[in-house]
Amino acid sequence: MIRLILASASPARLETLRRAGVEPEVVVSGVDEDAVLAQNGPLAPADVALRLACAKAEAVAAKIASGDGAPRRLVLGCDSVLELEGQVHGKPANAAEAAARWRAMRGKSGVLHTGHWLISLPSPPDRRTARPSHVAAPPPHSAAPPQLRLTEAGAAAHAVGATGSTTVYFGDLSDGEVDAYVATGEPLHVAGAFTVDGLGGPFVERIEGDHHNVVGLSLPLLRDLLAELEIPWHAFWT
Repeated sequence: MIRLILASASPARLETLRRAGVEPEVVVSGVDEDAVLAQNGPLAPADVALRLACAKAEAVAAKIASGDGAPRRLVLGCDSVLELEGQVHGKPANAAEAAARWRAMRGKSGVLHTGHWLISLPSPPDRRTARPSHVAAPPPHSAAPPQLRLTEAGAAAHAVGATGSTTVYFGDLSDGEVDAYVATGEPLHVAGAFTVDGLGGPFVERIEGDHHNVVGLSLPLLRDLLAELEIPWHAFWT
């Protein structure tokens, strides 16, 4: 039996998994994102998302006992950031920041990066030495950088991770639309201050790449990571 533990409080990620036939256990990491990034120095936007996803997965894995005879469990950490004109944006701190963000990105495009980090337990999570194992070219006409994939060094990997990148084209909103959207409160709770599957959907004109990645969890990318651990996707179906 294999169980998936989602190291994220995001209801959108949970619903994405459920719609795909996976019922995970949710354990929130409580990671201080600013502290994690401060320890690593400057990172490319795609690597920011991956580093935070890794930190969340490792924090939850450290909470879980992994004694002999325990069922195999997988801890999945995810984190999303928006890259806009070279700057990295997570969740806005307040309504004023969300409104300013929308006025800056309306009529433009940005790249939504979602990092995915998967740890297999009961293997100890603190023996990972990560190295690049695969770099895939971005899709045609996309501003997204190459996808970075990391895997644990050694023949029997216990942790794998990758960043998915999707280009998002925003509508040219009026000031009234920006203010009305921010007033709903939705932009305050999501990376980039927008959703594609909620109230913000009408303001996203199109995307290039995986729709689920914008929601916060790329199902195709997660399937690839599971394959690296020799786990078929349907192993989670009940």
